[in-house]
Amino acid sequence: MTKKRLNKFIGFVLVFGPALLLIFIGTRSCEHKFEELADYGPVAEFEFTDANGNLRNSKEFKDEVVLINILQSTCPDSCSILMWHLNQTIYQHVWKNKTKKTKKIRIISFLTDGEGNSVEDLSVINDAVHDLTENYDPSIWILATGNVKEIYNLENNGVSLTDEQSNFQELMLLIDKQHHLRMVLSGNVEGQIRRMKQSMALLQKQYDKQVLK
Repeated sequence: MTKKRLNKFIGFVLVFGPALLLIFIGTRSCEHKFEELADYGPVAEFEFTDANGNLRNSKEFKDEVVLINILQSTCPDSCSILMWHLNQTIYQHVWKNKTKKTKKIRIISFLTDGEGNSVEDLSVINDAVHDLTENYDPSIWILATGNVKEIYNLENNGVSLTDEQSNFQELMLLIDKQHHLRMVLSGNVEGQIRRMKQSMALLQKQYDKQVLK
């Protein structure tokens, strides 16, 4: 090797060597470790009626990931959750991945009167969600009426979600395929909606890993 070529080789190693070393170390292990969501225990079985008047229950969603949230009839777009952000950040992502078996997710939105009481007439919110949501699929994003307080009557980190000091109607619940609560976040904060999407991705990675075993 000539002196000129040797100098070029040394320069290449000095510039790119550290990055190449990091790539080599990062790819040595075929098993990538990732954060797993905490398991807060089982959620009680529940029933609800959908926008078509069909009586349904939680058993239908066995082996599926479910995101539960609440919409208020007097202010559906922003009082309980930021509907636009839920749509753009979570629903559109779920819709695009609906054909992937390991990524089967349902969103169930319960309608209340603002006081936590169920509202039976879903026609107005049904029209609003259809109008505001591109690619709306009622089999993925399900509008529901039912006793939502029974679903939220659980504890997270020792604090009851339906405690008078907390507005449970703003909370989103992430439920896994075993019907266990895995994450609770506010649907009325844009950053927390993004964090919920990240939590859903972590849960899906866990299931993807199980499929590969």
